[in-house]
Amino acid sequence: MNRKEISELAGSAGLGAWTAFGVLSMVVIGHEGAPLFGDEDALSWSVAHRPDIALAVARGLTATGTGVIPYALVVLAGILTGRTAHQRLLAATLAPACLAAGQGLRYGVMTLIARPRPALSDWAGHASGWSFPSGHTTTAALTAGLVILAICVRAPHGRTPLCLAVGCWGVLVGLTRVYLGVHWFTDVVGGWLFAVGWLGVCLCAAAWWLPARLMADGADPAGPARERTHR
Repeated sequence: MNRKEISELAGSAGLGAWTAFGVLSMVVIGHEGAPLFGDEDALSWSVAHRPDIALAVARGLTATGTGVIPYALVVLAGILTGRTAHQRLLAATLAPACLAAGQGLRYGVMTLIARPRPALSDWAGHASGWSFPSGHTTTAALTAGLVILAICVRAPHGRTPLCLAVGCWGVLVGLTRVYLGVHWFTDVVGGWLFAVGWLGVCLCAAAWWLPARLMADGADPAGPARERTHR
């Protein structure tokens, strides 16, 4: 895919996700933060199915969706993506910047909507702030998306299992927030939609505005000549 195709695809995906997020946000606001379709059922099931081992796994997994771990993952992904020192530095700078900006924007939206969390008596984990959209979910989804992009760039062959593993991690972190009783399920859905929307914006901007020479720094200048020689 060329740069124009990438920017169009990313922009379309981002616009679609943020349109859905906007609709969900309006529904949440219209119901004054009350539980929506499936929210209470998902929470009730979670509270009724919490063996000690499952709780320990959920707490460990949810801890990977915040703090230093997501930033370490996206910086590592950026370093692995570049083929030259210049590209590595650029990617290792832009990836955490995308994550940090997404977190900041989500925090602003969360504060504006101010949706209450589920009852404290149902909590089995730590949480702070308002509920929608879920911060752990958004952070993990953004991180997973950036790592998957890095895998697609650096491992075009045999990348499917790695991408699936990273994607499953991003999804499971969000689900642990419902399982631990600190978020409604629609908070998690909102986090996923928000993350896809922000990733689409960032990828579209990168494909549209980054100078072409930065994308081609690692190209083998002898490649075209070698290809002609072998014809």
